[in-house]
Amino acid sequence: MDTQTRHALKHDSLIDSAHTAADWMQENKAVVIKYSIIIAIVLIVGTIATALYQSQRAKAQIAFGVAMDTYLTPIAQSDAEQQPGMKTYPTVAARAKDANAAFLKVADSYRHTSAGKNAEYFAGLTYAEMGQTADAERTLKQVANHDDKNLAALAQMTLASLAQQSGRTPDAVKIYQQLAAHPTATVPASQAKLALAAIYEQSNPQQAKQLYAEIKDANKATAAGQIATQKLAQLH
Repeated sequence: MDTQTRHALKHDSLIDSAHTAADWMQENKAVVIKYSIIIAIVLIVGTIATALYQSQRAKAQIAFGVAMDTYLTPIAQSDAEQQPGMKTYPTVAARAKDANAAFLKVADSYRHTSAGKNAEYFAGLTYAEMGQTADAERTLKQVANHDDKNLAALAQMTLASLAQQSGRTPDAVKIYQQLAAHPTATVPASQAKLALAAIYEQSNPQQAKQLYAEIKDANKATAAGQIATQKLAQLH
């Protein structure tokens, strides 16, 4: 079969296919229109949903920033001269109370955004600073179950610290061990091991030395390695 004949057959096949499609659309006009409308609605709804999400995310970030401004407000120093117009808080607990209310509002209003999830973590942190340990642990445990492993690790680290402060040392040890075994960008293994070694300094000095040696060898050029080196010198 020569080239011209093949081109002719291919051309005829394309025409036949086009005619068949056109005939089918003509016979099923109502169906075509129906599904065209459905597709258009889906696209419109998807566009609106995306726009709304972007708007919510922007509002969440602004609200979280305002809450962080409160959380970072300085504590008044009795021996320091305060600048005119500079806002301060008399105590950490007083500052935490205002920041906590702001973080809770962001977390409740924008729960499905990253800013909302971060706000929930800081709500737990400020509960702890207010001395409301039960509320702090309840909130931080919710954060620890988030899909965001970095944020969950921070919550776990704070939970371990609260457990240690309340005399539940075995619970703290268990959390630190888990964090050391599953490091994240926010809580590297060295940080969890340093906290764990600090506990062992009193109960198991030999174990503490072993951990500090591991941290020193694996983190020679970091702050964690320097701390481990100093601790080893103190324990010998």
